[in-house]
Amino acid sequence: MRVLVTGGAGYVGSVVVDELLKSGHEVTVYDNLSKGHLQAVSPGAEMVLGDLSDEILLAQALRAHGVEAVIHMAASSIVGESVSNPAQCFQNNVVNGLRLLDVMLRAGIRKLVFSSTAAVYAAGRSEPLKETDPLGPNNPYGESKLILENILKWYDVAYGLRYVSLRYFNAAGATETLGEDHRPETHLIPLVLQTALQKRPVVEIFGTDYDTPDGTCIRDYIHVSDLARAHVLALEYLREGPSRVYNLGNGKGFSVRQVIRAARTITGDSIPALISARRPGDPPVLIASSELIRKDLGWQPRIDSLHEIIRSAWHWQRQHPDGYAE
Repeated sequence: MRVLVTGGAGYVGSVVVDELLKSGHEVTVYDNLSKGHLQAVSPGAEMVLGDLSDEILLAQALRAHGVEAVIHMAASSIVGESVSNPAQCFQNNVVNGLRLLDVMLRAGIRKLVFSSTAAVYAAGRSEPLKETDPLGPNNPYGESKLILENILKWYDVAYGLRYVSLRYFNAAGATETLGEDHRPETHLIPLVLQTALQKRPVVEIFGTDYDTPDGTCIRDYIHVSDLARAHVLALEYLREGPSRVYNLGNGKGFSVRQVIRAARTITGDSIPALISARRPGDPPVLIASSELIRKDLGWQPRIDSLHEIIRSAWHWQRQHPDGYAE
């Protein structure tokens, strides 16, 4: 299938592109490189430098490359930034997302894999989370993703645009060639490993008074390559299948302190930690039930150990201490 991947130069997007190419798909990456890295884009993919706000260029890219389906990953994804600047979050995630859908329809493209998030769920629900659990984001980032999910539901009804929405939990880890290089970095595992490399003096623990066993937030970490395989399965499912929503996680939760302890073991470094105030919008626990995608699509995580996930990220960080160093 000929596939356009928005945000395909990003952390998860670049691994998805690699996985698509390995599976025999033809791939065009559409990215403005505001967060992504040109070096992360496989030479086997076509690259279009562009923003989703540019409808003319986007339409040209879809036509020129004979695109049959889209994997939409481009987004503002930092929770704290969404709280301090919701206007930018909604512009990028909702307005530009809606623009993409309309350009797709005009081009006759009605297959979409959408990168959503566990942040769409309501606080105070049971763990692990199922797709049927109550929705109710507590930050603008989660709200923006839920708005687009709801738009997709009605676009399917009205226009026959079929989609799979993948609700990510915490993507982590690295492949041999691709890893995590956000600027600024906000994700826990790379921050911990950068501290081990003396790239930063200390790792911050944001809040130790949560209602969890050790007082720190608990998250479900999923290896980025397992996440990427789920996108390929979802794309191939859309050849014939109806729209679906799936969680993507391991079904295991690890606290901030557990992650730091594991990283100390793997790196052999003391990794000094500093306790700071809670960040706005951070829920105490997020753990996934991924039983539905396992049953429907046969997806199964291959790297589900926290130590293996951190070890893969550590290997990449040591090989790329300055990230992609563009």
